[in-house]
Amino acid sequence: MSAPLAPPFRNPAVEVLDATLREGSYAVNFQMDENFVASLLRRLDSTPIQKIEIGHGIGFEAERAGFTASNIKLDRWCEIARSNLTSSSWGMFSQPEFSRLSTLTDLCDQGMSFVRLGMEASQVADNLDYIEQAVEICDEVYLNLMKSSATPASEIPKMLSGIPSGLAGLYIVDSYGSMLPSDVKEYIHVVKDLCPVIGFHGHDNLGLANANSIAALETGAVIVDGTLDGIGRGAGNAETESLAGIMSILGEDKYSYQELARIAGYCRTSLEPLPENRNLQVLGGVIGVHSGYFPFIEKICAEHGLEPAILMEKAAGLAQRSIHKNDIREAADQMVSSIEAAMKSLDAPVTGGAR
Repeated sequence: MSAPLAPPFRNPAVEVLDATLREGSYAVNFQMDENFVASLLRRLDSTPIQKIEIGHGIGFEAERAGFTASNIKLDRWCEIARSNLTSSSWGMFSQPEFSRLSTLTDLCDQGMSFVRLGMEASQVADNLDYIEQAVEICDEVYLNLMKSSATPASEIPKMLSGIPSGLAGLYIVDSYGSMLPSDVKEYIHVVKDLCPVIGFHGHDNLGLANANSIAALETGAVIVDGTLDGIGRGAGNAETESLAGIMSILGEDKYSYQELARIAGYCRTSLEPLPENRNLQVLGGVIGVHSGYFPFIEKICAEHGLEPAILMEKAAGLAQRSIHKNDIREAADQMVSSIEAAMKSLDAPVTGGAR
């Protein structure tokens, strides 16, 4: 009789990547105190966490696309990481729209071990050259399929047909925080034969980021992302300390969850996240709208007296795949036109009637 299979949480290849110093920057408008960054890196370096992501939340050189710049320059990020990490490796996030390959070369020369390339599945074909060059530059390149749920799972494999074999891993990304564990399992299942390493990055709009990360591991993923105290864009992410604790219950205490919980407490008292709109977080999770558009939605609803849920649902109906600003604007224009037409009909004189 064969021995029972070990649970995935005992798989030595399974790991948690901590993205607090990348995702967490969203929550403070990309302005991080250098002393906090250095201290957190040292504390994480003392734990079994092996991969730490740092830098601008949207990706290095995001300011080239008009986003708020990080207060810490790229060279300084590299210097702080090199000075405070002795056992953990560090990396950054990249987007082809603004992250230059020449800069990637410079970052790797300064000690960066991995990079994660963010793009939607439908954009992969147009960026194959960028991906291939990144693989030549950096030894450890991950492809993060942003807004994964905007593309039906069955369509993703054909969109990835040309990806280079040198990729270190492929990520399913629940950008909207809208996936259920069953959705995560479906997406992981269709991609797990496309790349030797599959990862999952969750958001917590509906409170499922931790559960979804575990579902990903159960289906064959070997890397899941977390942030300390769940701090991150919008509703935040799976919690590094909670993932470590769940793994302790289901397998073994591989990541010293008690120490990570203490470090999470340190993050909570050290950072002052910007206020978030919980209403829009939930709506975004259910309807499938990226939190990056929430300020625009708030502005346009205030200007025209529109209901956010109705606007978001209408924009979702107009979008071909993921919702973009143009879809929201078009939805608002249609709603305003409908309201104006209704008002005109009310003002029109009544004709005919009883004599």
